[in-house]
Amino acid sequence: MSNSTAFFAPERMLVGDHVFIGHFSVIDATYGLTIGEGCQIGFFTGIFTHSSHAAIRLYGRAYVHVAEKKAYFTAPVTVGDYSFIGAHATLLPGTRIGRGSIVSAYSLVKGEHPDFAILAGNPAVVVGDTRAMDERLLTRHPELREHYESWVAAGVSPGGRA
Repeated sequence: MSNSTAFFAPERMLVGDHVFIGHFSVIDATYGLTIGEGCQIGFFTGIFTHSSHAAIRLYGRAYVHVAEKKAYFTAPVTVGDYSFIGAHATLLPGTRIGRGSIVSAYSLVKGEHPDFAILAGNPAVVVGDTRAMDERLLTRHPELREHYESWVAAGVSPGGRA
């Protein structure tokens, strides 16, 4: 985890083994954040579990005086095992990225996305499946198939999480 990354509420983060978080990212775990085993998070990436952008507009000056705000969005974020989040991507509150997924650089991601999704765009949509790319690589490097299938075929990561 880069020393130039800003972490908010790190005590509310669950982070798997062998995770990389690149320089100059903002990681907000205020409302819960799970980053699975083997994930790589690119430089200048933002992961957010809360957003006040609507509330501040609706309340105006009263915003600072209201304890329980309406239109203040909060939800945990989950990044599945062995996923890759490209540089400059943004994950919004409530995002769930399935395991083995790729988020393209500069994507804006919200909502729930399946395992092995390739996500791209603003807003991000599924544009592919990593298993097709992986199969081409495994054909070239068959000695890696056993390692790959140990977590893919079982449906459970080596860390034991489903």
